[in-house]
Amino acid sequence: MSAKTKPRTPKKKKSEEKPRCGLCGKTKKLTKTECCGQWICDDEDKYVIFSYARNSCSRNHSRFTLCGYHHTEEHEGSWKDCPICRNGFETEMYVYYGTNEYNFEKLENPPAYLPTKCVKCGVIISLGYDGYSIKGGEYWCEECSNKEMEKLHTRKMP
Repeated sequence: MSAKTKPRTPKKKKSEEKPRCGLCGKTKKLTKTECCGQWICDDEDKYVIFSYARNSCSRNHSRFTLCGYHHTEEHEGSWKDCPICRNGFETEMYVYYGTNEYNFEKLENPPAYLPTKCVKCGVIISLGYDGYSIKGGEYWCEECSNKEMEKLHTRKMP
């Protein structure tokens, strides 16, 4: 061996690799999900109540996926073909919960749906990502909701 050549360190075999969070790839402070047995960050302690933050892999999977919902509600069989899960949400939310970035496996062939639109201005609202409110079964985008609330607060009492 010459002075320039360093001895090669053998690569770790796949079976010796550290487990990684299936969502973010981190290798520290992991646990397995109760629903599907996947490695995930043990990080629910990072979540601040009522912050609506999406900074916890564990919380995101358990609360924003069909897999997590199916397990929490103790449904039988697989979440992928569960009729109770399918009928438990509007189609847009069913598709969101089955295909978003918090899933280890995504719903194959999700059903089509018409976009949700603000009853006031007509803008498309993405129910899984956008802010909105519901009044009398009608959807209001965040901007129109805020304007409506401002009107209510500025009215003078008789």
